[in-house]
Amino acid sequence: MTQSLDTSHLWMPFTANRQFKARPRMLVAASGMYYTSDDGRQILDGTSGLWCVNAGHGHPKITAAIQQQAAQMDYAPLFQIGHPLAFEAASALAEIAPAGLNRVFFCNDGSEGVDTALKIALAYHRIRGDAGRTRLIGRERGYHGVGFGGIAVGGIAGNRKQFGPGLAADHLRHPLNIEKNAYSRGLPLHGAEMADELEQRLLALHDPSTVAAVIVEPLQGSTGVILPPQGYLEKIRAICDKHGILLIFDEVITGFGRLGTAFGADYFSVQPDMIVCAKALTNAAVPMGAVIVKQEIHDCFMQMAPADSIELFHGYTYSGHPLAAAAAIATLKVYKEEQLFQRAAELTPYFEEAAHSLRGLPHVKDIRNLGLVAGIELESIPGKPGARAYELFTKAFWDKDLLTRVTGDIVALSPPLIINKAQIDVMFGSIADILKAMK
Repeated sequence: MTQSLDTSHLWMPFTANRQFKARPRMLVAASGMYYTSDDGRQILDGTSGLWCVNAGHGHPKITAAIQQQAAQMDYAPLFQIGHPLAFEAASALAEIAPAGLNRVFFCNDGSEGVDTALKIALAYHRIRGDAGRTRLIGRERGYHGVGFGGIAVGGIAGNRKQFGPGLAADHLRHPLNIEKNAYSRGLPLHGAEMADELEQRLLALHDPSTVAAVIVEPLQGSTGVILPPQGYLEKIRAICDKHGILLIFDEVITGFGRLGTAFGADYFSVQPDMIVCAKALTNAAVPMGAVIVKQEIHDCFMQMAPADSIELFHGYTYSGHPLAAAAAIATLKVYKEEQLFQRAAELTPYFEEAAHSLRGLPHVKDIRNLGLVAGIELESIPGKPGARAYELFTKAFWDKDLLTRVTGDIVALSPPLIINKAQIDVMFGSIADILKAMK
């Protein structure tokens, strides 16, 4: 029990520390769809941890792979030396990536993945003799991790206001339009024209020849589930092609079955030049991220660098860590053997109906869904933004044994892909009960 636990020394990330430590919410075990709290309750995981445990908690095949590798070799570097599992993991990842994206650079999480992709983009233009391309474009309310590159292209002001301006970056407006698209089922009908401002406003302002890359999440998750309108991503791709700008998809959330396909790029049939992935790559059992790069970008580095020289001066001590590589290989195999991407696609209509069953309940302002993702936007309490969703979050945890995720006054749900219909009913039924009782 938490009464005997000293919580004073840990500075918790993205947490109101004082508020949390007044009444800690502690998880001590996990299996399948459930966490176990320190007071012995089974907590239904409505968020896959943090959008990352797609195959469910404690999958025996993933656990066994990690244990076996830890006993065989705990660590080996990838600087000027290698170990087989890193290469096997890269091959397994390339196998499920969109055609043409088949070169993999490993890192440790999505933040490092974004910074890696941005550095590759800048270096790529420079080695091609186009060193004037130094500007990066992200999107308002975009979340690209917490590295200095990620917060520069990210569009969540709270994530960067304490740290200065960072890299040279500008931002597209986000496409959320509740007035026109409230309660959309799947992709919104209105708003594809929002992509045009990339060319009409940002490129007109900065000059296309100064822009290295555009980075977007196919589905903006951490900011509260913002979906791209129909045709929006296709327009972004066409504009980037027209002006020689690289397009990076941040698929840290949409990768590995969340939309019923291997990647969001597959779901939208839009091919980026790079994909950043992490989270569910290892089912979150060991931290790992990756940047999947088009072969022609990789080959440009190989061809332009002097013989026997390092082609890209970048990397991490734990790039391709043996335990992470073992976890990735086992996880990708589980996804395939258990057909979890297909399962997510098949469950999507039921999940959508359950999500939209909340329409008309007290305080519900909008509902957005795609794949096994739902965002429930609540009306804010005047003068207390975020308070209503936080109240739902705490009531769900303490009174309904349900883990949700909130950002502002938006409740986000993204359960493991192993969820069943009865558990979907429990999840949305619990939220309905809480909303009906809220003042």
